Amino acid sequence: MSDDRKYWVDTLVQIAEPVLNSLSRRQLAVEMPVEASTGDRSDYTYLEALGRTLAGIAPWLEHGSRSGHEGQVRSRMAVLARQAIEAATDPASPDYMNFTKGGQPVVDAAFLANAVLRAPNELYVLLDEEVKTNLISALMSTRIIRPVFSNWLLFSAMIEAALFRMGVEQWDRMRVDYALRQHEQWYKGDGAYGDGPAFHWDYYNSFVIQPMLVDILDAVGDQFQDWAALRVNVLKRAQRYAAVMERMISPEGTYPPLGRSLAYRFGAFQHLSLMALREELPEKLLPAQVRCALTAVMKRQIEMPGTFDEKGWLRIGFAGSQPAIGEGYISTGSLYLCTTVFLALGLSPEADFWQGEATGWTSLKAWSGGTVELDVAMYDNY
Repeated sequence: MSDDRKYWVDTLVQIAEPVLNSLSRRQLAVEMPVEASTGDRSDYTYLEALGRTLAGIAPWLEHGSRSGHEGQVRSRMAVLARQAIEAATDPASPDYMNFTKGGQPVVDAAFLANAVLRAPNELYVLLDEEVKTNLISALMSTRIIRPVFSNWLLFSAMIEAALFRMGVEQWDRMRVDYALRQHEQWYKGDGAYGDGPAFHWDYYNSFVIQPMLVDILDAVGDQFQDWAALRVNVLKRAQRYAAVMERMISPEGTYPPLGRSLAYRFGAFQHLSLMALREELPEKLLPAQVRCALTAVMKRQIEMPGTFDEKGWLRIGFAGSQPAIGEGYISTGSLYLCTTVFLALGLSPEADFWQGEATGWTSLKAWSGGTVELDVAMYDNY
């Protein structure tokens, strides 16, 4: 295993294990602290922790090594993940989660659904039949929630896409179509979407919008001709946005603290990692330089003192413990969206992404006087 891959695996397990271990024993509500900036988030924080953790760890569970030390760790974490899903969706479980109260559950049910799409064998096929039934019921129960007119439309669409892949005949095509059409209306150009009608300077193109558009269209894009046509444009924009993201990583592994939800830390680079996983990075962006850039960001944030509490749970912050940086919707469970930076662990250890010596990324090369490719905007033909 390469040094970088080992670091990624070790760090992912360090973050994810407290969530999955506690939930597998049906002790999450007892053992996980609920740090929040304001108010009581206990109705939501546990599903946040589960859905977001699984969304990030899923490709590795599905495609990670089956042998050696990594294989043993992966196998153990996969068992914990299935036990966690069972505990979260069993009405008799003390950790049975809220899928219907308030608006927030549609968000994190969608991350759970996304995890199933990313690991259909490990997180669905291998579940017991009763757990499959409970999972489907939990996801379908979120239909009573009316999503906000924003990126939230994609949460409802993601749930329906996963239900389709799980064989549910009554999946709702209209929820998918509505989300796809609205985001097409909200496309602003040069690879970026608005979060609703307005454009915001933040990382929601990576936290939610572009990864979910890509994964939803992967799942159901062949169902209608116009969806298939849209998928082509979505992937072109996704490549452009990946190029922009790579250029945002400084020579020191930092990036601009712009916009809301900074407490998701390096989850801000979910989209870049997803495009690496898909082996669809822009042509002039070497996989090794993306690996090195993302590793630099991980080290910069995860190794900051105060990132974890004394029992290994994440604390609110961007660089260490910074409670004031969390918006009112942020609590301990929210923070586990950071795991989505690890999507590229779904690549084989033999993939180009993991090969070669340390390679400078764009900002590192630029600020050291090296040769840098010109950055060229992308223009649509319509």
